[in-house]
Amino acid sequence: MIEIRELRLSYGARTIFDNVSAVINKGDRIGLVGSNGAGKTTLLKILAGAESPDSGSILKPKYATIGYLPQELVVSAQRPLFEEAESAFESILALREKLAQADEVIRTASPSSAEYSDALLEMGEIRHRLEDAEESKLRSRVETVLMGLGFKMADMARPCSEFSGGWQMRVALAKLLLTEPTLLMLDEPTNHLDIESVAWLEDYLKLYPGSILVVSHDRAFLNALTNRTFHLSKGRLDSYSGNYDFFEAESAARRRTLEHTAENQRRSIEKTEKFIERFRYKSSKAAQVQSRIKALDKIERIEVESDEKEIHFKFPEPERTGQIVLDVEGVEKSFGAHRVLNGVSMRLERGDRAALVGVNGAGKTTLAKIIAGVMQPDAGSVKLGLNVKMSYFAQHQTEELDKSNDVLEEALSAAPMERKGEVRGLLGSFLFTGDDVLKKVGVLSGGEKNRLALAKMLLRDFNFLLLDEPTNHLDMNSKNILAQALASYRGTYLIVSHDRAFLDPIVDKVYELGPGGLKVYPGNLTSYVERIKSEGRLNLKNSPAPKKSASAYWERKAEASKKRAEISSLKKSVERIEAEIAAAEGDVAKIEAEMSEPDFFKRGAQCSSTTEAYNALKTKIEKLYREWEECSERLSAAQSE
Repeated sequence: MIEIRELRLSYGARTIFDNVSAVINKGDRIGLVGSNGAGKTTLLKILAGAESPDSGSILKPKYATIGYLPQELVVSAQRPLFEEAESAFESILALREKLAQADEVIRTASPSSAEYSDALLEMGEIRHRLEDAEESKLRSRVETVLMGLGFKMADMARPCSEFSGGWQMRVALAKLLLTEPTLLMLDEPTNHLDIESVAWLEDYLKLYPGSILVVSHDRAFLNALTNRTFHLSKGRLDSYSGNYDFFEAESAARRRTLEHTAENQRRSIEKTEKFIERFRYKSSKAAQVQSRIKALDKIERIEVESDEKEIHFKFPEPERTGQIVLDVEGVEKSFGAHRVLNGVSMRLERGDRAALVGVNGAGKTTLAKIIAGVMQPDAGSVKLGLNVKMSYFAQHQTEELDKSNDVLEEALSAAPMERKGEVRGLLGSFLFTGDDVLKKVGVLSGGEKNRLALAKMLLRDFNFLLLDEPTNHLDMNSKNILAQALASYRGTYLIVSHDRAFLDPIVDKVYELGPGGLKVYPGNLTSYVERIKSEGRLNLKNSPAPKKSASAYWERKAEASKKRAEISSLKKSVERIEAEIAAAEGDVAKIEAEMSEPDFFKRGAQCSSTTEAYNALKTKIEKLYREWEECSERLSAAQSE
């Protein structure tokens, strides 16, 4: 059990944590949610010991370990991929080194020497410890996790420096999973994963032996994995005993109850205040007035927090296009000797609502750039249909923002002359109000930059949307608003994303980009994932579960604790049964004394009921003795173990 006790933290006048407390139990799968800037990442860093609160503490057993995967992390090692991942097993690697040293002594020392004898004993000890740690399975475990996260066998010998930042994040995630800390903390772990890797990670984490605390804006991932939810908002942390869908429903219900209670309190206070005002100057009511004044002073007023702000917008009504919106024919693209796209063809018709998916490196962003005209293909063609006006949101659209501009200047730069008057109102719907529009782009958070980029996109004239990972850095509420706007949009769109909860309600066709070209699957993303699972392409059934113990010490402590609890429970059961037997035998003795009286059998109905009670007690005592024997045997067996 890990306890968060009375954390307080402020940055200037802004309160991040206001006396926050919570408990993380063994086996918990907790989703940590809240709007951007609520303090989710800060809480993870405090738990990991990377930051300190103003006051409060984190309490955990000495044997408990905490592992943390931040949003941004680069593996700096020049080691090959396999060796970097294998380094998670520091204790096993250290034992291997000691084993090699002992072996060297045995090969060189005299068999009659004390040095030889000591080395022989040490070697036996090390081999036993390696066997306990299942060292023989280490290679397969490392390869399983790396391949589950999307690496290939051919990658195992490649230096980590050759991988992009997104793939290096996967290396860091693999090391953390292999380390198996008591509490595994993940900050947006699905951001750099494709659909297949997300599905693999989801199944892997379901069998994880420790506790999990995950920050994610992927609703489907949270719903499938978590059994508790921590919600951070305005300095408070509230706990919910269910996944994200449960949290949404329960938090709405709690708010309704609080609003109802607050309204009742308001009416009661108003009634009391009217009484005080009416009889304040009547001497006959003076005592009652003073009593009510004191009562009012003692009342703790119920406050209902205002709702967190949400972006609010809708796409403009699109101009009608021809039936064919996009026609891609035989597109090819290579970077040096690496061919990314090989004869890709696709066609979108008016009103199509499609998703483009594929493993990382399949070329989704490259294809999107070619469709948008940002990049030229080596071969093939891209044609837009009659009257089609495309608006393109790039995966790294926020990097195209001019950091030296303020928010208003940046938005105005995208607006045609006839729409410049709309800019302030549009920025307001994206939560840039008042002096917020004067903030420099360079100081905005990731979520704020994404909102600004979306606002700029809306200032263009379009009827075909091409969106590459539009939900990166958006919180749940903002993603919901974007999904609602897309659901009501009457134009055509193609979205590159792996966010199931976001895509499921708004797409009816999935294009999968792979080595064999482009395949089309009717339906939403969930039906696509089920389809490729049924085809055996995820290899989830063949992925072994994580090792059942994070460390031998942790496993022994957990098993010992479990055994102590079992023995304690059995002792209490034996004591309870013995007490019940004693009470029942006492009742039997009383009845037998009554039955020995000369006139007992002359008492008619009373005699009959007493006899029935006597027989029932005898039956109960026989049953209690059987239970006592069973519990005593189980207790004896548990104690002997």
